[in-house]
Amino acid sequence: MNDTTATPLSSGLPLERARRVIHRLADAGDRIDSSREIPPDVMAMLHAARLFRLTLPHSLGGDALDLATLAEVTEIISAADASTGWCIGQGSGCAMTAAQLPPDTARRVFGPADAILAWGAGVQGRAIRVDGGWRVTGRWSFASGSRAAIWLGAHCKMFDTDGVTPLRTADGLPTERTLLVPRGEAKIDDDWTVMGLRGTGSDSYALHDHFVADALSIDRDDQSGQHDPATLFKFPQIIIYAGAFGGVMLGIARGMLDDLTALALTKTPRGAASSLIESPVFQSDLARMEARLRAARSYHFDTLRSVWNAVEGGAPLTLDHRIDVRLASTFAINEGAAVVVDAYRAAGQTAIFQSNAFERRLRDALSVSQQVQGRRSHFTTVGRHLLGLEPDTTMFI
Repeated sequence: MNDTTATPLSSGLPLERARRVIHRLADAGDRIDSSREIPPDVMAMLHAARLFRLTLPHSLGGDALDLATLAEVTEIISAADASTGWCIGQGSGCAMTAAQLPPDTARRVFGPADAILAWGAGVQGRAIRVDGGWRVTGRWSFASGSRAAIWLGAHCKMFDTDGVTPLRTADGLPTERTLLVPRGEAKIDDDWTVMGLRGTGSDSYALHDHFVADALSIDRDDQSGQHDPATLFKFPQIIIYAGAFGGVMLGIARGMLDDLTALALTKTPRGAASSLIESPVFQSDLARMEARLRAARSYHFDTLRSVWNAVEGGAPLTLDHRIDVRLASTFAINEGAAVVVDAYRAAGQTAIFQSNAFERRLRDALSVSQQVQGRRSHFTTVGRHLLGLEPDTTMFI
């Protein structure tokens, strides 16, 4: 491992940059958790390593990274601190907006070296057509990374100038768009008091009758107007999130097993006849957990690479591709969470103390598993497709 003072954080490929920050990031884990945000000095390090520019176009100094490498970055980072890995994954999905914005607007939003766009979950706002733009009202929650963001996104249903008539697509569906506003123009609610992923600072925010110009309005699901031909921008953001958040859970589980292995070198459980390292039961359990994690990881990354290679080779992104990513990421998240729980229990009473990372990793893993990407109902969606039935494609496919 290179010393962070010997090699510039900004140099090298994304995986090299991620590995260069993990020691300092792990040392900051308790501070990130207790402050409920990534502290400014840690954010400065992450920006120096360009870890919030992974999915920006090359024209904006980004990496336009492939799916598997992005997931590996979030895995590496999350093994050190899951909240940071989550924010990088969330920010990476948001940053893809740059390819949909007019180039001048994209430079305005994402040009600064510390540029971060964050947004909340769901279409919770209303945007009414006015001259040159929209009047936006709404409130959005779960805006991961929003405390360090420069811009916020407001997902809205769109209405005509009368404020009553919904605007509709050519297919007759209600129109939905995301409108971007500087963070300082929104009302921020500090309501992120949660069990795990505390450091994501996923606050809520609100706008009331706020003007947003047309140039800062995008349709996240419409890729026909992309301004960048890179392969990455042929994928919808939901696939980026699936890959990245699968990587987050795999990283948490990797860190948990590494901690458990280190613990076994020194711990003799109370009343036990032998140390953990000498216990056949522990040896067998550790091997099984390792196999389960490696299997989930291989499946997740092999799927991301396969789908990426197909699209990069000129194939259209199909429903089969989307289903494949959904199944692999859902499995990675759920199996990773199960490994974390088993590792926590194997650590015994040691795991309950805040003086080590076991309890924080457990809280973070369970919080990741509660997010929409980890819903077990996705297995039903995939199962319907495998049986030749019509899947519910609104369920994050």
